[in-house]
Amino acid sequence: MVSIRAEDLRLVYRVREKLSLAPRLTPRTGGTIGTDGRHRLVTALDGVSFELKAGDRLGLVGPNGAGKTTLLKVLYGIYEPSGGRLTVEGRVDALFNISLGFRQEATGRRNIMLRGLINGWNEDEIAARAEEIIAFSELGDFIDMPYKSYSQGMAARLAFSIATTLEPQILLMDEWIGAGDASFQEKAKRRMDELAEKAGIIVLASHNRELLKRTCNRTLEMEKGRVKGFV
Repeated sequence: MVSIRAEDLRLVYRVREKLSLAPRLTPRTGGTIGTDGRHRLVTALDGVSFELKAGDRLGLVGPNGAGKTTLLKVLYGIYEPSGGRLTVEGRVDALFNISLGFRQEATGRRNIMLRGLINGWNEDEIAARAEEIIAFSELGDFIDMPYKSYSQGMAARLAFSIATTLEPQILLMDEWIGAGDASFQEKAKRRMDELAEKAGIIVLASHNRELLKRTCNRTLEMEKGRVKGFV
């Protein structure tokens, strides 16, 4: 059974420059700022706790620098927490950047294979789902055009189609799902509902409150790396 349990998560990192040479930082960098006497320290996450179970769709909200993207990257394993405990049960995929894992010169069809291999899927799994991915993306003949020729909406549709057609048990997304036309957004919402109904978990960070209201059943509000509210 898939689940996410975060207990008092903390992430502190040191700015590389020495204190006397460091550029001035502002709260927009996320979290709070301190020093260790020689270097500036940024506390990006501080005491973050929550628990998600199968079927949950969590919306992360808060101003720029609140720690939403940092939390997603901790959940995905890009950052290791400095303190606390994180337990994740289930296969995780993430959409932080629509260009991540795609080659600009390769066609959309070739990028389906490349992105799948990066995510750990074997060639047979990818080949078996390729036509379904292409159909869902609505790219038509553009699937055999270079990725660099795609608009932002086209690139978003391809990335979303690949990630969700191969059914991750836990899907992490950051903001960009608002790209694309209204009809595709509605289709994407239905796909996310289907994933959640198949005992999946979705964590979506966005400033679009209407999107989160339509998509999510739980909300985690963050401010300066701390949890302001969890419902």
